[in-house]
Order: sequence, then structure tokens, then C-alpha cells
Amino acid sequence: MKLMVVDDHSIVRDGLAALLEQVSPGTDVIQARDADEGLQLLESHGDFDVVILDLVMPGKDGFEAILAFGSKRPELPVIVLSASEDPDDVRRALANGALGYVPKSASQHVLLSAIKLVMNGDLYVPPLILGGAGGPNGSSATGRLQDGQKRLLTPRQIEVLRLVCDGDSNREIATTLRLSEKTVKTHITLIFKALNVTNRMQASKAARQAGLI
Repeated sequence: MKLMVVDDHSIVRDGLAALLEQVSPGTDVIQARDADEGLQLLESHGDFDVVILDLVMPGKDGFEAILAFGSKRPELPVIVLSASEDPDDVRRALANGALGYVPKSASQHVLLSAIKLVMNGDLYVPPLILGGAGGPNGSSATGRLQDGQKRLLTPRQIEVLRLVCDGDSNREIATTLRLSEKTVKTHITLIFKALNVTNRMQASKAARQAGLI
């Protein structure tokens, strides 16, 4: 396994490298001080499995870095590891194409689980982003959306939701909106969580009843 850690604090980079090498002997951890250095390393090392990056860095911030990495290597999973626990930052990072967001206050177990999930093609969304949404026992998907749930949907996600309701596939949505299929999948996962549904049919019904389409 080969990972890149992008963070302007050497203590964070060294700590992550030590942790990953300890729990998975043979792991190769390459460090970058900022996004630009990380992008340069991407050119010289073409076999990374995951990128872990901070949001607040000199030069390009993490949001820009996610887009830049996605532009160069759309298939390369990016996980944000940030001190920010603002749900808006989580949503923005995921909307830009990150497949995971881990607060720095989280345990080592959470980070390692997030890495495993993302490497398996899944999405890791921290519980904090669901704070405004109804849980399994909250509002039903067949009722009106609560205000907290509506706020969880970004304008881009509403665009994706409308195309989902039209019956478009992930590939068709990606073509229409000029996004990668990975980003479309991320949006749909977040839409399902926000609407408290588990499939496209339920999402379409909830969206119509909420007046989103």
C-alpha cells in the first residue's frame, strides 16, 4: 500500500506515517508539505493508493487540492483529515470529490477504518454531518423534509437529484454535469443520507414531496 500525506505540519505527517507503518508493515508513506508538492509527487509516483490531506495549507487550500488531484487522477481516492468539524466544510470537501472526511479529533481506529472503506470503493461520512438530518427514527422519507435535511443538500446535489429523478444513470449524470462518476456517486450517497432513504425510487418520491423538483 502506498499513501501520500499532505499537511504543512511535520508532526502530523510524521505521526501519520508512523501509525500507518506500524499497523500495516510494508506501507509506503510519502509526505508533502503542501498541495503543489503533492501534485509534483503525483507526477513522479504514479502508484498511490490513497491521498490524505489537510484543508488549511499554504498555497492551494484543501478544497482546491481535492479538485486538482481529481483532475490529474480521477480514480485516486482522497481523504480529508482536518481540524475543522464544520458540517459545511465536510459537505464542500465531499462535493469537490473527496471520498472521506475524518476530523483530527477522531480516534486512530476511525481514521484506519475510513482508509479501509475508501480503498474498498466506499464513502466515509463522519457522524457530524448528519447532525441536522433526521435519523432512522426521525422524519419519514415519505413526508416533508425537515429544514435540517434541506440544508444538507447543496445546489449541485439538487441538480444531481433532479437527474436521478429523471432516471439518468451515474454515467449520464456525470456527462451532463461534467463531473467524474466518482463525484456523482459521492453526491448520490450524501443525497440518500440527507433524505433518509436507501434507493433512487425513495429519493425521487421524497424529492417530489419536498418540492425539490
